[in-house]
Parts: sequence; C-alpha cells; structure tokens
Amino acid sequence: MTRLLSIIDAILIHGVRRISEPLARLSLFIVFFWFGVLKVIGTSPAIGLVTELFNETFLADFMTAGTFVVVIGLIEMIIGIFFVLPHFERVAILIMILHMVTTFLPIIMLPDVAWQMPWTPTLEGQYIIKNVVLVAMAIGIAAHLRPLRR
Repeated sequence: MTRLLSIIDAILIHGVRRISEPLARLSLFIVFFWFGVLKVIGTSPAIGLVTELFNETFLADFMTAGTFVVVIGLIEMIIGIFFVLPHFERVAILIMILHMVTTFLPIIMLPDVAWQMPWTPTLEGQYIIKNVVLVAMAIGIAAHLRPLRR
C-alpha cells in the first residue's frame, strides 16, 4: 500500500510541476488583463481608489485622474500579455514590480480607505493585500527562468 501511495504521490507531483508555471502565467494574464480592461473602459470598482491615490500625488501637474486610471489599466493589460508571451516574462516582472509599488501605496497614503482599524483592512485594503499572492506567483515564474547568456 505504501508503494502504491508513493507512486501516486510521484505522479501527482510530476503533473503539478508540469502545469504550475503555465497555470501561473495564465492566471496572471487573466487577472491583470481583465482588471486592466475594466479600468480602460471605466467600469472597474477600483476607479475610486485609483483616483483617490492620484489626488494624493504630484501627478495632477502632468495628467488628469481619468487619464491616470486609463494608463494604469493599459499597464496592467501589458503586464498580463507579457506573462503569456514567451521571453517577455522578465519585462512583465519588472513592470509588475513598479506597478505593485503603486498598488501598495494606498495602504500608507490612504489609511482611512485601506484600514477599518489596526490590522483590520477594509474591502479595498483586502483588495490591495491580495496582491501579495500575485507577487508570489511572479516569483514562482521567475524561479523557472533560465539565466540569460552572457
């Protein structure tokens, strides 16, 4: 019985290893592209949060809040596309790191929006904090990359 369980375990682990990276890439594509499209077409529930963050920055000298929302949406769409295009994952991860800095800013810059009380995030705060999972998925993809040749 132990031998059979070991064989089944090995088969399952091998199968999961084969699909984990493609599944992570597809999942990141779906989340980033979908949420980006919602911002671009103006139907994202995060538009208020993005606009509030915009209002707390110096960007008003360069663009409108509406333009900022669309730019963020386009960046998210690009990140999603780059995760599924072969050889673009490094670019996707770089852009994603920059985007995540912006995404986590409301935790600090908009505490009334992100927190009900200490250690108790609002729904918006939870929306932001869940991005830790996306970062972990990107790290998992990066772990599967081959080093660049010199």
